[in-house]
Amino acid sequence: MDALQILHLVRQEAIEAVDIKFVNLFGGLHHITVPAKSLTERFFETGLGFDGSSIPGFAQKGASDLQLIPVANTSWIDPFWKVKTLSLIGRICRTGTLEPYPFDPRNVAAAAEQYLLSTGIATESIWGPEFEFYIFDSVNFHNEINEASYTIGSSEVGFGTFAPDNLSNDSRIPLKGGYHAAPPKDKYYNLRQEMCDIAGRAGIGIKYHHHEVGAPGQSEIEILSGPLLKTGDQSILLKHICRMVAKSDDKCVTFMPKPLYGEAGNGMHFHQQLFDNGKPVFFDKSGYAELSQTALYYIGGLLHHGPSLLGLTNPSTNSYKRLIPGYEAPVKAIFGLGNRAAAIRIPKYANDPMEKRMEFRPPDATCNVYLAMAAQLMAGIDGILNKMDPTEMGFGPYDVNISDLTPEQKASIPSLPTSLGDSLKALADDHEYLLRGGVFNEGLISRWIETKLNVDDYEVRNRPHPYEMKLYFDA
Repeated sequence: MDALQILHLVRQEAIEAVDIKFVNLFGGLHHITVPAKSLTERFFETGLGFDGSSIPGFAQKGASDLQLIPVANTSWIDPFWKVKTLSLIGRICRTGTLEPYPFDPRNVAAAAEQYLLSTGIATESIWGPEFEFYIFDSVNFHNEINEASYTIGSSEVGFGTFAPDNLSNDSRIPLKGGYHAAPPKDKYYNLRQEMCDIAGRAGIGIKYHHHEVGAPGQSEIEILSGPLLKTGDQSILLKHICRMVAKSDDKCVTFMPKPLYGEAGNGMHFHQQLFDNGKPVFFDKSGYAELSQTALYYIGGLLHHGPSLLGLTNPSTNSYKRLIPGYEAPVKAIFGLGNRAAAIRIPKYANDPMEKRMEFRPPDATCNVYLAMAAQLMAGIDGILNKMDPTEMGFGPYDVNISDLTPEQKASIPSLPTSLGDSLKALADDHEYLLRGGVFNEGLISRWIETKLNVDDYEVRNRPHPYEMKLYFDA
């Protein structure tokens, strides 16, 4: 839809309010609501001003005025409001000049698309993220000087006070045994279907949904692949929809990478492809796994820059509690056909030239999806431009189960960072590839690293952990 079509829709549907959503630098969702009568054709050109000084990662005090401009082709009627409300995603510009604000993650994603076009490698990048999350009945957490605790309740497995009398053995899921579980074990299929139905009405194509490995309500929704910027918009909306639907049923949703010790973690795998005027760039019938040399160079770029990429794709201390052996979580910087322990998996079933793709498996949903996809694309482009052959660089392919290798063989395989501090150091040391074409800028990367070190890494690292009380209280 364009602006005129939106204005017609507002009159036709008797829309009363217009809600404009955007994310801060670190991916947190914000919104501003205006009366529908405020919507004019000019509004789509100039938007409305707001104070950026209180938005995490945005303007500092003294130069805080920004403009939020709605993007017409992101519109949908939001069903969670009591009055009929049109929802739009906004882009952020500098007040006065209306130049794209460089700290707006959506602007970074748009710039990455333009940079790809300028290289002549391809005309379009296509992305298919997977969304893994837990559905819980309750969560309570406390962090005080004398108390640190959390409690999760799940009626699906009877956690906490949620142990219904009718939870018979035939409806229990064993720990790490929930993959594709069917009802009555899968208790949230209707809830997931409602999430998908609303997402569909918002223009988000759904590939499928199912119960994931984690017993207490772990779920997955995978959306249909699409262009980078559009996929970023849809990702923001889908997470919002999942949370709102769960809340309406007195449940809560978390995309946190590792909310439960000893259970499967939540990843956000990114399937990715390049097309040049509709022609698949990644396919070559005679290549390894039917991948073209360009695709292999792209893989080389992702793996070469993998440690620094994780500073953006896995930007939480909790991320690295998921990236451990034994949970199908990738801990090695390698690639392989159908290998779920590898950082990059080439799906075996994607044999059609138009479906030939790779899956980057380390990321999780604590990332800012716009920045995470833009960074992956920039790493892949760098691999292509510099002809980074992943085999020559020691990244594989590995088409074997890594756990079957000898300790000596495992030790020779390149590893990914094991902590947020390590990945942020890698990002500080290796980010030149992100700056090309003005996609990212030094200020954004510096602000990101500084905030993540001080607010995430430092604050977690310097707090006593409840398990330390058990280990050391009597020392």
